[in-house]
Amino acid sequence: MTPPDRPAASGDPLELTVRPAEPADATALAAVHLRARRAAPMPDSPHPDATLAPFLATRIGADEVWVAEAGERVVGYARHTGTWLDDLYVEPTAARRGVGSVLLEVVKERLPDGFCLWVFESNAPARAFYARHGLVALERTDGSANEERSPDVRMAWPGRDPVAFLRSLVDEVDVELGDLLARRAALTRAIQPLKPDAARDPARERQVAERVARRAPELGTERLVPVVDAIITASLDAAR
Repeated sequence: MTPPDRPAASGDPLELTVRPAEPADATALAAVHLRARRAAPMPDSPHPDATLAPFLATRIGADEVWVAEAGERVVGYARHTGTWLDDLYVEPTAARRGVGSVLLEVVKERLPDGFCLWVFESNAPARAFYARHGLVALERTDGSANEERSPDVRMAWPGRDPVAFLRSLVDEVDVELGDLLARRAALTRAIQPLKPDAARDPARERQVAERVARRAPELGTERLVPVVDAIITASLDAAR
């Protein structure tokens, strides 16, 4: 999760040096991380504070980690993989002075084809920061899949070829969808010999559409009813 510049002290932009992190930076990065997180409208981390510096030490070298310094003081850092921005934290006393913007630009230069990140829905300042810098919100979750169990938002910078980047994400979803449809068809096939008759149950099928709509509220039940019907019809045809 990534809270960058947030409402705090403001002033002229800092003169910054940005460099790759070294293992010896882990303690300073952890201190910035913890102070920034406590200053942001975010849920508490489920991990003890003492575990953060050792964890970051293992990521320096495995991930790309960039340190922003004002003079000799560490005022922020960013950590990313080839496709994800995992951390972008700014020292609260240096917030609103361009640190987050500089670090984000470094990540964009390193990942010109685009990247994604997760940000907590409660962290409105961070979401606004990313939106100002051209990132778009792709999906919202109820938080059941993150450690904090707090609703979050997947945002993305679509890079130099936005259509190609977003299509690559669609391709990933299509693979997941294919796996889910295969499981759905297999379950439908397993149920058929156990049913007392072959009649379909419209009430249950609508309940299925309603359940799916709770996961995809933008589509709504009425749009999903024919989708569920088509999936069940295809699964039954395959079972025969």
